[in-house]
Amino acid sequence: MSEHVNPEAAEHLVQEVSAWYSEQIAKERRAAVPDAEQLKILTAGLAACAADQQALEDAGPEEVAEIAARYAARSQELKGQ
Repeated sequence: MSEHVNPEAAEHLVQEVSAWYSEQIAKERRAAVPDAEQLKILTAGLAACAADQQALEDAGPEEVAEIAARYAARSQELKGQ
């Protein structure tokens, strides 16, 4: 993704994926028998979103574009599940 992506658009993509992880964590916790391993995976995914959202604050155009591309792909992948 070589074109310029504004940081707000990248942040929106990160927030979209972050919301998905939060929803899945809540669902798993409400399950009759929560899967501890799945919760661990989901929590790690949410933590990665938080780290990338923080990184966007000081990211240059290339890193913003990289984060945006990664989260656009992840969002599409999650929607396909």
